[in-house]
Amino acid sequence: MNRSMDVDVKVINIALVDDHKIVRDGIKALLKDENINVIGEASNGAALIKLLEEITPDLIIMDMNMPEQDGFLTMQKIREKNPEQKVMVLSMHDNEKYVARMLQLGASGYALKNIGKEELVCGIRLIETGNKFICTDLSMSFLGKLVHTPTTQSISNNHQEKKGAELSQREIEVLRLIAEGLTNAEIADKLFTSKRTIESHRQNIIEKTQVKNTAALIKYALTHGLID
Repeated sequence: MNRSMDVDVKVINIALVDDHKIVRDGIKALLKDENINVIGEASNGAALIKLLEEITPDLIIMDMNMPEQDGFLTMQKIREKNPEQKVMVLSMHDNEKYVARMLQLGASGYALKNIGKEELVCGIRLIETGNKFICTDLSMSFLGKLVHTPTTQSISNNHQEKKGAELSQREIEVLRLIAEGLTNAEIADKLFTSKRTIESHRQNIIEKTQVKNTAALIKYALTHGLID
């Protein structure tokens, strides 16, 4: 679906930060028809900080490893300049300590560079509306570690005793497919509906369950017996 034809979809202005121009060009190409405008680019963190004196993007998409100033220091400087600025880290590094550190420093999301277009767009829109986002690959990896920890069974049993959110049957279907790792577009095809409808269901699920990312959604589905 070409979002440029959806007049009710908010245009999001972003800044791209990566020391490889080919990566920035690739992201721009992916987003060009999604009502997401690239209003600034930088090749490293230091250049980004200077750029932020001239522009105020809705979201910054930033690499971790950059010359002169890495993602950690850049994130700290962004927080000092504008504590409300939303940032998505886009990196090759899947180390959970890196992810946790960036989120602690104030990043709104973290995605790996193998992310697909649909999930990237979904992540951008989730962050822009005030939610947190972690890509599916990372979520599944962290969840795999979580469910094998010694305390997981007792935590799960406690949650099973609690009443879950009042989800509709269709929202439960969508939640189960999210847990299987399907993108919004793939879920839409499977349920014979539009991608925008699935995005709406996903947002409703997030609001009803009061969780902030895919990993938390999957954990919710597991602990409430919605998936095996």
